[in-house]
Amino acid sequence: MAKYLLLKHYRGAPASVNDVPMDRWTPEEVTAHVQYMENFAGRLRDSGEFVDSQALSPQGTFVRSDGDGRPPITDGPFAETKDLIAGWMVIDVETYERALELAGELSAAPGAGGKPVQEWLELRPFFTGLPTVTE
Repeated sequence: MAKYLLLKHYRGAPASVNDVPMDRWTPEEVTAHVQYMENFAGRLRDSGEFVDSQALSPQGTFVRSDGDGRPPITDGPFAETKDLIAGWMVIDVETYERALELAGELSAAPGAGGKPVQEWLELRPFFTGLPTVTE
């Protein structure tokens, strides 16, 4: 089994086919989208392929260590994950092909007008080991 991250973007990915921002959807369209996501996750729980998922709030802060005292924080001015990442799902599947299949299915969640969003999802394998230096 291999773990993959399915990453949903607010922006930064190519435009989806049904490219209407969620803040312009009706409450019923949002509910249908969320229900699709929950049903999808439920099927993966049943098959043993689901690990975790989260939708992310657009609020966020960058934080870094600055030695002693309170760490500095900023809300910009650079592109931040809160502007880019809408949420994620972690799956644990037998093959890369299965990961592709599930990403394609998740991309078909309904959006505006009840039509599939057909959004681009970023599919990334989990790092499984440190590279070996041979020199």
